[in-house]
Amino acid sequence: MDFVFQGSRPIWQQLTEQLRQRIVTGVYPPGSRFPAVRELAQEAGVNPNTMQRAMAQLEADGLLITNRTQGRTVTDQPLALDEMRRLLAETHIENYFQEMKALGFDRDAAVKMLGEKGTKNE
Repeated sequence: MDFVFQGSRPIWQQLTEQLRQRIVTGVYPPGSRFPAVRELAQEAGVNPNTMQRAMAQLEADGLLITNRTQGRTVTDQPLALDEMRRLLAETHIENYFQEMKALGFDRDAAVKMLGEKGTKNE
């Protein structure tokens, strides 16, 4: 799995977002062992301190749990995972509306287009 970095936003924030996505989509299943900082840092091509900062944020989000003897595991709490999934979906939706506004569409037109597109794919 490749990490992709863009723009001028801090790398640790981009890492956090990509790891959140992987957790809520089950790439790292609930209750599973989470890869070590150095392992992920090497995979992403970043400094281990940068990856540590991202993982600390995931712990603060309630998605990772640290056990001194077993390392980190992904939370097995469905409510925490569902809440993060909902927050990520809301971010995607808001980004959609912002991009549509930049193209000259108001919110109602953007909703209509989304609805039409959704019914065509069913």
